[in-house]
Amino acid sequence: MHTTTAATRFTDVAIYPGTEEGERYRVARIAGFPADPSLNMKRYPGRTIEDLTFTNVYVGGSRAWHPDDIAQIDWALPAAMEDEHLNNVLAQYFTDGKPTATFKPSRILTAPAPSRVYRDTIEALVATLDVSGFDLAATVFAMLLPRGVVLVDGVSTSGDGVDSKHGLGGYHGSIHRGKETIYYAVGAFSEAGNGIDVFPEGWKNTCAVFYHELCEVRTDPDVEDAIRAGSSPHADDFLGWYSPRGGEIGDIPLEEAGADLSSIVREVKLTRSNKHVPVQLMWSNAVGGPEGPIAKRHGL
Repeated sequence: MHTTTAATRFTDVAIYPGTEEGERYRVARIAGFPADPSLNMKRYPGRTIEDLTFTNVYVGGSRAWHPDDIAQIDWALPAAMEDEHLNNVLAQYFTDGKPTATFKPSRILTAPAPSRVYRDTIEALVATLDVSGFDLAATVFAMLLPRGVVLVDGVSTSGDGVDSKHGLGGYHGSIHRGKETIYYAVGAFSEAGNGIDVFPEGWKNTCAVFYHELCEVRTDPDVEDAIRAGSSPHADDFLGWYSPRGGEIGDIPLEEAGADLSSIVREVKLTRSNKHVPVQLMWSNAVGGPEGPIAKRHGL
């Protein structure tokens, strides 16, 4: 069994690698690496979620959101998560080789959002969600922050941490509420220097960031428990699929792409439609690198 030596080797964030903060996360994860199959993810004892349910939760109230942005994200993100050829890339990481994703109707939270949202801010909000009707073991709540709100990977009591004005796109985690575990992903509305902005349209960037996070929840839902476990020799037991040298399924392509993310953050054609959706390509052990949608892989 691989043992943990430091809590900082685990990361659950999407962050632009061309920034000073991106370098900080890279060093915490691995001191530099080439594009190489040795970066491939390893199966640890923790959970995966082959049949995922997710819902979008728009933070900040209806006045903070343009209806067109909500409509586009509510269409494009489920279309990407449910797409047959995109799921074929992920199939290699699941026993049955047939991962699915189901979208449940989104909601808008009425309370206004603060100008800066910290990890404890969002986790307190997640703790108040009405989760009735959801199978929490297979569900993730995608917490979308409105335009202009800054996301921070840190706690409000310290007042610092890497933020979305300096390359952070989003992260995922979990909270424990009694005997329940509630999984969440959170991301900035990515545009104009806030978050990871590759496309001119903010909703497209936001969709790609959440595709990254939701794919990571599918393959490594309990990474935050591994972080909490710190240097415990059993910390690795919480991990699902994780690269000892590269991080989670979405992290490695971000790092390999460097400052120019256009090679991995792109619009791809849907399997059964002429429409395109914005995604970030995920790491594929089968090819030792990021992989676009595929019709079928031999043996799956």
